[in-house]
Amino acid sequence: MRSPLLTATLSVLLICMIGWLLVVGRSLILPFVIALIVWYMINSLAHVFAHIPLGRWRLPRLVSFSLALLTIFFASTVVLDIVTVNLTQLALDAPTYQRRLEELFNQASTQLHLNDPIELKDLLPDSIVPRMVTAGASLVTTLAGSASLVFIYVLFLVLEQSTFDRKFERLFPSPERAEAAFAMRAEINRSIMHYFSIKTAVSVATGVLTSLVLIAIGLPYAALFGFIAFLLNYIPTIGSLIGVIFPSLLAVVYYDTLGPFIAIATGLGLIQFTIGNLVEPRLMGSNLNLSGLVIMLSLAFWGAIWGVVGMVLCVPLTVMIVIVCARFEGSRPIAILLSQTGEVGGLSGKTGTTG
Repeated sequence: MRSPLLTATLSVLLICMIGWLLVVGRSLILPFVIALIVWYMINSLAHVFAHIPLGRWRLPRLVSFSLALLTIFFASTVVLDIVTVNLTQLALDAPTYQRRLEELFNQASTQLHLNDPIELKDLLPDSIVPRMVTAGASLVTTLAGSASLVFIYVLFLVLEQSTFDRKFERLFPSPERAEAAFAMRAEINRSIMHYFSIKTAVSVATGVLTSLVLIAIGLPYAALFGFIAFLLNYIPTIGSLIGVIFPSLLAVVYYDTLGPFIAIATGLGLIQFTIGNLVEPRLMGSNLNLSGLVIMLSLAFWGAIWGVVGMVLCVPLTVMIVIVCARFEGSRPIAILLSQTGEVGGLSGKTGTTG
């Protein structure tokens, strides 16, 4: 019989090896992960289109899938164009904003009668503003450059998805174990669909309201900051905070008075608080069953491995881990520790008792 110490050692080594492979193979894995997300979004949207009532008729599967494909492609093209144009203009204006920020530091030092004036380089690295904008522009360029590879992956996923169920079923030696595996997959799909549908709806609302507030006040790059707020809303806890900080900092250097800064910070803060603490919890409910501490640790872990993409995916990935671990007796304690309430459902019959 294998000793518990040997089992624990092998488990730790396996986890370390998987983590190392995820980091080393990031450039190869990330485009495929993004392709999986796009493919999942296409199928989910096709499912929504197929269930739209049109009198006594429903859209055929092929029509709904084609509409979903065109919708995703059109939305991605429009968003990428808007972000690229705004980032290009922001990169041109960045040196002006940095000089303005340095002037504000000089004014503050004069008013405080400091012998050693505060300089921007004392708090932040030299040329930090242009470099941050350039980093954002390079990120968009990188995403656009890998779009062709992502498109190829999505194309093959779409062409082969009709065979996935048959292949998945034949992975298991008995129909009972295949049925248990299909049930587990259905549970994972329900949880992720619930999370992404609600998260996307509240993220769109957050992005639109952010853009409207900035347009009403007159701050430039309203569309860019709306998209940033939309994207950052997928990142738990810190995403909403960053979504308020960026436009508020620009307001400080763009306007000569603090009135617009206070209005923007207050308005965006109210939007984030209302949606994040009142609307989203009511819609989300307790479906995820994840501990808050686990979410923060997952955010740090996946962010360190895959950057922004890992931060966006940290909650769905952790939900998958909890659901899978809860189905096996040996890994059930992990699911209990990761959960919020300790209630993680039952074992999956034979699948949970055989190793």
